[in-house]
Amino acid sequence: MTKKISEIVRKILNADAPVDISIPDEELFGHYSTNIALRQAKIKGVPPLELAKEYAAKIAAAAPAGFFQKVEAAAPGFVNFWVSDAAAQDEFKRVAADKNYGAGNVGGGRTVIVEYSQPNIAKKMHVGHMRTTIIGAALANILELSGYRVVRWNYLGDWGTQFGKLIAAYKMWGDKKLVEKDPIEELQKLYVRFHAEMKTNPELEKRGREEFKKLEDGDRENRKLWEWFKKESLKEFMKIYRILDVDFDEWMGEASFEREMKATVKELTDRNIAEQSEGAIVVNLNDVGLPPALIRKSDGASLYLTRDIANLRYRLKKYRPAKILYVVGNEQSLAFEQLFAVAKKLGLGDVAELKHIKYGLVLGEGGKKLSTREGTAEMLEGLLDDAVVKAREVIEAKNPDLPPDKKREIAFVVAMGALKYNDLKENRTTDIVFNWEKMLDFSGDSGPYLQYTYARLKSILRKSKASSLRLRPGAINASLLERAAELALMRKLFEFPDVVERAGELYSTSTLAVYLYKLAVAANKFYETTPILKDEDIARRDARLLLIATAARVLQKGLGLLGIKTLEKI
Repeated sequence: MTKKISEIVRKILNADAPVDISIPDEELFGHYSTNIALRQAKIKGVPPLELAKEYAAKIAAAAPAGFFQKVEAAAPGFVNFWVSDAAAQDEFKRVAADKNYGAGNVGGGRTVIVEYSQPNIAKKMHVGHMRTTIIGAALANILELSGYRVVRWNYLGDWGTQFGKLIAAYKMWGDKKLVEKDPIEELQKLYVRFHAEMKTNPELEKRGREEFKKLEDGDRENRKLWEWFKKESLKEFMKIYRILDVDFDEWMGEASFEREMKATVKELTDRNIAEQSEGAIVVNLNDVGLPPALIRKSDGASLYLTRDIANLRYRLKKYRPAKILYVVGNEQSLAFEQLFAVAKKLGLGDVAELKHIKYGLVLGEGGKKLSTREGTAEMLEGLLDDAVVKAREVIEAKNPDLPPDKKREIAFVVAMGALKYNDLKENRTTDIVFNWEKMLDFSGDSGPYLQYTYARLKSILRKSKASSLRLRPGAINASLLERAAELALMRKLFEFPDVVERAGELYSTSTLAVYLYKLAVAANKFYETTPILKDEDIARRDARLLLIATAARVLQKGLGLLGIKTLEKI
């Protein structure tokens, strides 16, 4: 609807470009609004409100007959529109008939690489990995629906000095039989012990660096251990990804680019981008107000940044992407600022848009940051198990007569929906704290509330026993949908394509999540205030059922973009 209004206004005002149309929070300020008068008043040298009044009169007079109910100017210079019931009813029939509703072509088939999850080999995935994984997966879905060709990339943390430390720990204290029995658990214990021992024995830091240098140089024993650690880790990661229903197109990690390190360092030095500093090699970034970027340590070992540069070159060459999104926590902001600055000096930063998609921490009780090194991080697998247990308790209380297998199925879907929505509804740059009661509340702003709303809508359709043939948009008289709750729900449905587009432009899952909550509220209000199954006017009943079916379809599609599954019954 916003695009239709934009085109009407553009033609009437003879604007050079599409006119921005927004949706006010309160209907008092119109169903739709534009600030074109505010933007043009300074150029034309007239007061904004005076220009807005002129535009409002012109649009009201020249708009298609019956399209607008009214058009008004409002201070300081807005033009507000109220669409007529007939225009909303006509638009609803178009929406109901569009099986691919919400899809756009902003991407125009261009490629975008979304890097997310990035677990570290030989470590259990902790709760922090949930944020990058589900935010990245949701953004990939949103961008794909917006017309991009999306490459989902899991950049594994399978290289670096931490592996030197782990190898050193295994050689000192490792028990092969224990590791074979429970690989990741035992390896993580060794890693935690190594850091604990370092507090009283600083020399261990040096030994860890030495073991990693040997790994980089191709030492057979260290290479064999590293490959073993990686193989066992991937098995565990796949269990988590299956639970979260997340997949990837690329699994290339840091180790894939180790052979490019010497060439990368050589290019940087040959082009006078990097220089020696106290035995190390750095890129001076004073010109962009950043500290020097360390490219190679004084002992010759490469760093994360060096491998990121090689990775970037590979991605640009293979995929020719328009954008590369790095879904990584706020705490890595400086690292990405340095990467992008070095990329620009190499001429790589102008080939594609490079964007750090930041997100906040997952905090434990008392707002304390969780740390894997100290052995206090909540393991993701345990968190997912807890979520299912807690959801099962809620389902037991809500519907105790369900068969056990049905309770298990519902509890799992509800638990994953609760976890994902709790994260994705928030501004991604903020920290989140778990509150199970709110997350599993079927009546609040939660995943279960949205899932329950969908199930409720589908229940109405089942009880109606109306065939899909009877509910064909072409067979429905939409003019019978004239109640305030019906029109409000229709207008909320019209927002979906704009919301998807805006969520992709802002890289904001909360934009979509907040919309879906408002859609669910509007659907419930319609259901609770409007006779549907009891309506004796069959034509009006069918029109209302089509509105129910369309709302359910959009709600399901939106939740699917967030990675949240729906159930026909809860």
